[in-house]
Amino acid sequence: MIEIEVKGYANDEIFERVRERFEMIRREKQEDVYFQHPCRDFSRTDEALRIRLKRFDGHFEAFLTYKGPKIDSNSKTRKEIEVQIENPERHEEILLELGFRRVFTVRKTREKYHVEKGVIIALDEVEGLGKFVEAEALTEEEENVGRIVEKLKNLLMGIGVTHFERRSYLELLLEGG
Repeated sequence: MIEIEVKGYANDEIFERVRERFEMIRREKQEDVYFQHPCRDFSRTDEALRIRLKRFDGHFEAFLTYKGPKIDSNSKTRKEIEVQIENPERHEEILLELGFRRVFTVRKTREKYHVEKGVIIALDEVEGLGKFVEAEALTEEEENVGRIVEKLKNLLMGIGVTHFERRSYLELLLEGG
């Protein structure tokens, strides 16, 4: 599956526009623990491996996610492989035993909103970075990427986004914000 993601810097006004115009799915606390491969430098290959913990409405979910290199120059579009896991501590223990090492932990509060079938908007407050808004969609066909990126970018511009960001939160935090 290819995840298409367009992200922009946000403020209180943009957050309010999203809250007024779209239906909230849920509010989550997320903690993303990123790992470095023992033989491959993910910062050079533009890949990522993480364990994401989600807490919402008294529930807990965890996922192991691999993200491939970005495949579009205007967005954060990349191949994504994600599996739900039951015991994140044991999965982390396996990774550490195999020589992976923890790189960084990104913490954020995310509000997810339904825009239309297959499209969501996320309002993110990221510790150490501030407010962002992301529009996301999935596709299986790489030839759809350009059209979907434009659609998501127009969606964000329609709520007032003027400054877009292609780097991940991890990249921004490692670069000092």
